[in-house]
Amino acid sequence: MNIFKNSRFAVSLIFAINGIVFGTWASRIPAIVDFHDLSPGSLGLLIFLAGLSAIIAFSVFGRAADRYGAAFITKRATIFLIPLTLIFIAFANSIGMLVIAVIYFGAIHGGDDVAMNAWAAEVEREYTRPVMSSFHAMWSLGAGIGAGLGSLLAFFEVDYKNHFSLVSIIIFFTALTIAFVHFESQKNKKVTKSPFISIPKGTLLPVATITFFASLSEGAVADWSAIFLKSVASLNDGNAALGFTVFSICMFSMRLMGDKISFKLGPSTAARYSGLVALTGSIILLISDSFFLLLLGFGLIGLGIAVIIPLAFSRAGNDKTISQGTAIASIATLGYGGMLLGPLFLGLLAEITSIKTSFIILPIMAFFIFSLSKHLSLDSEV
Repeated sequence: MNIFKNSRFAVSLIFAINGIVFGTWASRIPAIVDFHDLSPGSLGLLIFLAGLSAIIAFSVFGRAADRYGAAFITKRATIFLIPLTLIFIAFANSIGMLVIAVIYFGAIHGGDDVAMNAWAAEVEREYTRPVMSSFHAMWSLGAGIGAGLGSLLAFFEVDYKNHFSLVSIIIFFTALTIAFVHFESQKNKKVTKSPFISIPKGTLLPVATITFFASLSEGAVADWSAIFLKSVASLNDGNAALGFTVFSICMFSMRLMGDKISFKLGPSTAARYSGLVALTGSIILLISDSFFLLLLGFGLIGLGIAVIIPLAFSRAGNDKTISQGTAIASIATLGYGGMLLGPLFLGLLAEITSIKTSFIILPIMAFFIFSLSKHLSLDSEV
C-alpha cells in the first residue's frame, strides 16, 4: 500500500506542476499580447494552434501510455519536456518563434495531461473510493499558484521572460523528486493497431461532449478572463489576472470536496447541480460591470465546472470496451477540443462585437453541461 501512497503523491505533484505551467502562461497573456502587439483575433488564432497541437499529442501520448505504461511516459514528459514549454515562450522574440513555442506548449502540456490522467485512473482503482477529483484539485491549486504569482509579478512589473525562466527552473528540480517513484502501469502492446487519432464512440461520445463544454468554459476563462477584466472594468494587468486566480481557487476548493460529493450524490447528480452553478456565474459576468461581482462570477464558474472533467476522465478510465490510454485520449480529443475552438471562436466574436458580448458562450455551455449530466454515470442512469 505504501507504493500506491507514494504514487498518489507523485501523481498529485505532477497535476500541480501541470497546473502551475498553465496558470503561469494564462496570467501573463496580457504582457505577451503587448510585447508582440497581438489583436484579439491573432491571440485567438495563436491559442487555436496550441489546441490543435494538443489534440494531435493526445493520441500520441495516449498510445505511448498504453504501450510503455502511463507512469513511465508521465514522469519523463514532466521532468524533461514540461519545463521547456515556458522557456521557449519566454525567449520567443518574433511572431514566428512565438507560434512555434506555443505549438510546442500545446503539444507537451496536452500530451502530459493525457498520460497523467491515465496514471491517475490506475492509482484510483487501487482505492475503494473515488480520488480522481483530488488529483484535479492539485491541478487547480497549481493553476491558482501560477496565476497568483503571475498576478503579483505583473503588479510589480517583473518581465515575463524572467518570470517564466524562474518557474521553469523550479519546476524541473521539483519534478525530479518523482523520478524514482516505482509504479507498474498496465501495458498494451497491441495499441499500435488502433487509429492514430482517438475518436470517442458509443457511450464515450456524450462523455466527451460534456467534457468539450466544460473545457471550452475553462479555456475561455483561462485565456480571456484577464483581457475581459481589462476591457470591462479597466484594470491593470495585476488586478486583471485575479479573475483566473479566483476561478482557480474556487475550482480547487470544489475539487477537494468533489470525490465525497460524487460518491454521495452520484456522478450524474453532482454534474447536474454543477451546471446550474456555472450557469449562475456566467450570467453574472454578462449583466455586471462591478469588479467584485465579476470576480464572483468567475468564482461560481470555477465551482460549477470543477468536477466535470475529473468525472469524465474517471468514467473513461473505467470503460470496459476500450484500453485505458486510448479511452482517455479519445475523451481529451473531443473534450479538450473546447480548448481549441472556444478561445478562437471567442476571439473572433470579440473582434466582431466586444469582449463582453463574446462571453455569451459561457451560459450556453453551462446549460449543455446540465443537459448531458446523466452520461457521466457508468450505467447512464439519472
